[in-house]
Amino acid sequence: MRRPKLSARLLIVHHTPSPHCQEMFEAVIAGATDPEIEGVEVVRRPALTVSPTDMLEADGYLLGSPANLGYMSGALKHAFDVCYYPCLDSTKGRPYGLYLHGNQGTEGAERGVSAITTGLGWVQAAETVIVQGKPSKDELQACWELGATVAAGLMGD
Repeated sequence: MRRPKLSARLLIVHHTPSPHCQEMFEAVIAGATDPEIEGVEVVRRPALTVSPTDMLEADGYLLGSPANLGYMSGALKHAFDVCYYPCLDSTKGRPYGLYLHGNQGTEGAERGVSAITTGLGWVQAAETVIVQGKPSKDELQACWELGATVAAGLMGD
């Protein structure tokens, strides 16, 4: 049986330092790779290893980070620092989704990612999923839906 040609690439850029972030990451991947979603290749990259080429080859993005001291993780900020200018004129209009984990406020992390993605001209494709503490079943379902929504939006691209 021939494998169908993948027509779109979804890049998941994540910093996953804790068991709670890992649960969220796995739920996002499960949603993005649901068998009902066809023609979308899901590529995962830790934020500290993502390259401009990874970003440029993607058609959409899922971003995951803990909120550290009220801001996105240094790892996700590093990914943006490395990729921002190479992607600036080439990735406008691409969809993205965001999930954040924090033990306290996540507003600064959300605001920081929003500022950078606005500068890149990316379009938020789904509501941000924010979890504080241990993810509940409903919050993990929201992560699954985030992954599925962004991936499904790439079908047929």
